[in-house]
Amino acid sequence: MGWNFVKRRMKSELGKDWTKRFIRFNKEPFAAASLGQVHKATGIDDKILACKLQYPDMESIVEADIIQLNLIFSIYKKIDPSINTHNIKKEISVRVREELDYNNERKNIKLYRSLLKNNPEVHVPDVVDSISTKKLISMEWLNGENLLKFKSAKKDIRKKVAINMFNAWYFPFYKSAIIHGDPHLGNYTVRKDGSINLLDFGCIRVFRPEFVQGVIDLYFAILKNDVELAVSAYESWGFENITKQLVEILNIWAKFLYSPLLENKVRKMQETNSTAYGAEVASKVHKELKKIGGVKPPKEFVFMDRAAIGLGSVFLHLDAEINWYQLFHKIIEDHSIENIRSLQTTELFKAGLTKKD
Repeated sequence: MGWNFVKRRMKSELGKDWTKRFIRFNKEPFAAASLGQVHKATGIDDKILACKLQYPDMESIVEADIIQLNLIFSIYKKIDPSINTHNIKKEISVRVREELDYNNERKNIKLYRSLLKNNPEVHVPDVVDSISTKKLISMEWLNGENLLKFKSAKKDIRKKVAINMFNAWYFPFYKSAIIHGDPHLGNYTVRKDGSINLLDFGCIRVFRPEFVQGVIDLYFAILKNDVELAVSAYESWGFENITKQLVEILNIWAKFLYSPLLENKVRKMQETNSTAYGAEVASKVHKELKKIGGVKPPKEFVFMDRAAIGLGSVFLHLDAEINWYQLFHKIIEDHSIENIRSLQTTELFKAGLTKKD
């Protein structure tokens, strides 16, 4: 959006005297977001702000995209029945529509500020409610650099960044069944000391505590080669009509995702999770699913898998040597469905959110 357009949009959100709410508001956007653009500004209290302003008419644009997605999936279904996309389509549609409401995102930010308040290595911006609306969100400016600038950093810094990213995503998930569903490079930055800034909270997924228990159960099922526990885990995820053959196929993908966590030793992520190997595994799973008539992934699988693959890419970039086994076991120690449910309920209530389907 050009400056004249931005002025009209800001006027519609904050009123005709909107400029008096800022000491300075940069005319040129600092960055583009998926649904809007970000301007750097200075509040009347001299605090530097990031103001994300939604593009006009995004509701109709999103609905048009969802229609296109439905069309693409319907064509895919006729060509390849290996993946039933019904739940995938439903999940993406719900989550994208949620992102249109910046009031919801403000609550998500407050949720994550509370969830990660005891972790000094992860920074979540404060929100300025007085200059935020459904289409505008003003938040604290956090200085940091793109992750790719740290690919050649010292070994200890790369290791620290990887650990901080792991904890930022998986501590909320395993402790309260909440995950940031989009580890896109533009949604966080890295500080010089290796701590990270989380910046975008439009795509936050709240799970059933039973789903998280299923994720943990599947890990131990693979670790101990326990078929019955694997069946129980997949059922708790929401997979239907589980057979031994289906479990064997799904475990091919699960072993790929869990493999860095299975051995108590320091290792690089790419020892078992390289991009090329991931593509090879995906191709094998796809081929085997076609043989048995396909599978219908549950809706909760979509963004969990997306986060896992996205974070795997981050760890590959960082080339860090870490004992992923110990990192994972530290997060899940003393876990229980009751503890997850209690913390989730408390945190959602404090943030003004309700559990999402």
